[in-house]
Amino acid sequence: MTTEGENPRTAAPPAGSARRALVGRLSWGLADQAASSVSNFVVGIYVARSLGVTAFGVFSLAWVTYGVVLNVSRGLATDPLVVRFSGVTDAAWRGAVTRSTGTALAVGTALGAACLVAGLGLGGRVGPAFAALGVLLPGLLLQDAWRFSFFAAGAGRKAFVNDVVWGVALVPAMVVAARVGSVPAFVLAWGASATVAAGYGCLQSGIRPRPAEARGWLREQRDLGYRYLVENVSLSGASQLRAYGLGVIVGVGAVGAVRGAELLLGPFLAVLMGLSLVTVPEAARVLRQAPQRLGRFCLLLGGGQAAGALLWGGALLLMPGRLGELVLGDVWSSASELIVPITLGVAGAGLGTGAAAGLRALGAARRSLRCQLFASACYVGGGLGGAAAAGTVGSAWGVAAATVSGSAVWWLQLRSALREHAQEPIREVRTS
Repeated sequence: MTTEGENPRTAAPPAGSARRALVGRLSWGLADQAASSVSNFVVGIYVARSLGVTAFGVFSLAWVTYGVVLNVSRGLATDPLVVRFSGVTDAAWRGAVTRSTGTALAVGTALGAACLVAGLGLGGRVGPAFAALGVLLPGLLLQDAWRFSFFAAGAGRKAFVNDVVWGVALVPAMVVAARVGSVPAFVLAWGASATVAAGYGCLQSGIRPRPAEARGWLREQRDLGYRYLVENVSLSGASQLRAYGLGVIVGVGAVGAVRGAELLLGPFLAVLMGLSLVTVPEAARVLRQAPQRLGRFCLLLGGGQAAGALLWGGALLLMPGRLGELVLGDVWSSASELIVPITLGVAGAGLGTGAAAGLRALGAARRSLRCQLFASACYVGGGLGGAAAAGTVGSAWGVAAATVSGSAVWWLQLRSALREHAQEPIREVRTS
């Protein structure tokens, strides 16, 4: 008798070699995310300084929309891959990656077409940015799929090299965008360079994505994929609703201020996101090799991330105003007011990701879905309620409170899931 998404257990390797292997995989995860985040950070800073707070708000709306689509792709394509095909044989991994990356490409094509049509219909300042995003969504999603595919195989070095290729391709693209001087130009530069890296991923892996097999992949992974889809979309959709609502209630400039404050946390967020690339595969390995250690692994992971966020936020509060203006230009004055609440929100999110990794490794998709729906509802309610009550600063504090509350629910659900998993062998004995 098996539980939902359960992974088979195998004998644990020697502690010393396992620890070294873990450190190596985590290091490549951090290096890869550093490369990715540096590119994103440079793009964000350049747009903020070049186009001002209002245009930066338009760019941020396109960025948030990309985040929603990206999470659709991850939920359907790469999240099931990471849960079920981490540390498997090469043949099994290659077969799964062919279908998983094909699914990501199919999602990018379908939603990119919808985004293009919507952008052309919207017009104005926002429409062209959305149209540009729609054209390049297939390449953006495929590049992200390669990263998770490589980490599922324990080949973080390849993911790092792929992101470096994206960064190198971004340099000439940004030069051209700067000469044009518009938001769509920067969106096109960012997406076109990602498409170059997506093509390089095919060369690295020797695998050709097969979009025609997307339907088969979705059918095989439907017990996890569709729940992860709803979970991921609720997360990114909440962020998008908050951004759109903040723009309506306070103004587009408020969206730029929030994004500017997030950019100040960029180096720490790079660490947080780098760890997220490997936390689920590592939690799955812990579950196979030493399931009794999974709870402690998740606690150390979440607690360490929360502590790191608080330390980084404290350092930002000590940063001279002149340095902040040098980094963000006109965006600094409004972004600096949000450092404390956004830091607390990131700390809460970091604590919750430890529990989320454990639930993903256990394949407890129902529990993680309930957690994410609750957290997303709190995020939207806190963000928009705070905006209505106290503007941009109120929105940031509302989100911080919502994130901490959501983290508590994640940990309660993980505790219940670990109890159920520990009792499973007893059920198997009684039913045999």
